[in-house]
Amino acid sequence: MAFSRPFSRPFPPLTGDAQTLRRHLAGADVPALLMTLAHLTGDPSVLGAEPGAPGWLFAPQGGLTGEQQAAARERAVRSLLRLRDLGPGAPPDPPDRELLRTITTWAMGADTEDLLPLLAEEIVLPGHDPRAPDWTLRQLAPDRDFRVAVIGAGFSGLLAGHRLAQAGIPFVLYDKNPDVGGTWLENTYPGCRTDVASHLYNYSFAPRPDWPDHFCTHDTVLDYLRDFAKEAGLTDRIRFGTEVTALRWDEHAARWHLDLRGPDGARTVTHHAVISAVGQLNRPQLPDFPGRDDFAGPAFHSAAWDHGVDLAGRRVAVVGTGASAFQIVPELAGTAAEVVVFMRNPPWLRPTPHYRRPMPDGARWLCEHLPYYAQWYRLSLLAPGLRGILEGWIVDPGHPPTERAVSALNEELRAGLLRSMAAQLPDHPELLDAVTPAYPVGAKRVLRDDGRWLAALRRDDVRLVTAPVDRVTPTGLVAGGTEHAADVLVYATGFQASRFLAPMTVTGRDGADLHTTWHGDPRAYLGITVPGFPNLFCLYGPNTNLVGQGGSIVYFSECAMTQVLDVLRLVLAGGHRAVEVRRETHDAYNRWIDTGNAHRAWGWSTVGGWYRANGRSATNWPYSAQEYWRRTRTADPADYVLRRTDRG
Repeated sequence: MAFSRPFSRPFPPLTGDAQTLRRHLAGADVPALLMTLAHLTGDPSVLGAEPGAPGWLFAPQGGLTGEQQAAARERAVRSLLRLRDLGPGAPPDPPDRELLRTITTWAMGADTEDLLPLLAEEIVLPGHDPRAPDWTLRQLAPDRDFRVAVIGAGFSGLLAGHRLAQAGIPFVLYDKNPDVGGTWLENTYPGCRTDVASHLYNYSFAPRPDWPDHFCTHDTVLDYLRDFAKEAGLTDRIRFGTEVTALRWDEHAARWHLDLRGPDGARTVTHHAVISAVGQLNRPQLPDFPGRDDFAGPAFHSAAWDHGVDLAGRRVAVVGTGASAFQIVPELAGTAAEVVVFMRNPPWLRPTPHYRRPMPDGARWLCEHLPYYAQWYRLSLLAPGLRGILEGWIVDPGHPPTERAVSALNEELRAGLLRSMAAQLPDHPELLDAVTPAYPVGAKRVLRDDGRWLAALRRDDVRLVTAPVDRVTPTGLVAGGTEHAADVLVYATGFQASRFLAPMTVTGRDGADLHTTWHGDPRAYLGITVPGFPNLFCLYGPNTNLVGQGGSIVYFSECAMTQVLDVLRLVLAGGHRAVEVRRETHDAYNRWIDTGNAHRAWGWSTVGGWYRANGRSATNWPYSAQEYWRRTRTADPADYVLRRTDRG
């Protein structure tokens, strides 16, 4: 697999005759191909037609007809032949501001002037890293002893380690598991894969051009993280099998004491700063059913799949119909003698016919051989979410909002998704009624659908139970007064997403306990810092979960880490010992977050779930991805209290 610096290799020379190029281009994403050619040639006329309406890239191939696609590919063949005939040479520079604006305005269907700084960071070749720190510890404070602990070696933790290494800051990563990967190491259930496009689900500075699938399986994602950790030189800095059980701030020494439990037993270490990268979706949620421990057969959570249990020919009960169950049930159907699915709230389904399909060979060839194609393809995946998705979740008080829809646009989304579901169930009106959500689109996680979920529910050996579970018995589950026999019980019941940093105890300044401070309602400035807890930073912290606004949590963690590094720069350059966010800054920010979430589908609806627990969303980011990028780009010293001494 190929990465960016130091994870890259040169592009091979462009070769092949017209017929060979046509074979490669048959698998191309045409909008991405046209944007690439407009960039490489400097000629926007290559784009052809006028830009479509905003959101046109949501449709496969941008909704272009077969005739339009064929004409675009022929234009591409002519352009590539001219580039081939120029011979090998250095790839061109990234597009200048005007060309970038022209191409991206065409792609997004509206002027992108305000987005250009963000978009410019995306269109760079492997080996370039616009978000890398432009300073080092040696430059700012050559004699300073400053060591950082990073907790967790998943996407966010490895990112933190890489950025700290770039800045020359000594660090250690601690992970309770025996390997990197975090949730991608722990979740191994049948059918497990990302529901974010593969080319968005990697670091922007370390793209993998040869992703085998549009949405890759967990083992492929895990291989990416393992390879990145190795090639970035992070593996030797990770203390595997080491759990951080407690953090205690020492005000006098301006350090954190970390209690560890690992292969060498219990011990305590000290670090000047701590970055928690333990994430949101890593603490399984088990339902509090009466008799849960009485079940006589194998029972396990989807995140702790027991591969020693043979499900062939057995009756399997699956509790839950969220993202994990959505992937598991089609895999079990046809293997188990019977699958009984217990559903509380059905999910809305987003048509994604290519969800389990491999990337076409031609597309992989273009990613590896045509400079900038992979970057423009990634942008074609990113762009629709930057504008268009969030608007569908916003509550319009004048609509008026109901549990059917929260706005006219939300109603349009509902109608479109319902048409897709109805088309899959033409002869099953009762099943259609059962799987139609009674809440607005966006109030819960919308799942990618290639038809396998509803096909599984149509099978004779799959039963859907919509009555609430009353209790568990030694031989099955009782729901609505009826017992349903089962040999194996699978809890696909999600995670305790709002229990940030649990089960660690975190004691800050003046003995403050973090979890007591939060009172079950986690909050942080930018999802990163909390008043009273100096030199402590979170990645994928409170209110940083994306809900389709473009990119992925990997992208958001990159933004957050940019802020963390800039805060550390302020500490080191100013000779400070400690930093924490100002209370007034933190509180004003969270009022703004709460206002936004209250006016989104998940904040308005009463359906509940991990998007909104205890009457408030502690997980979701309610604004655009551009807004988070803007707020995290640089640290404003006025937002923080910087101290040189114990209290001054």
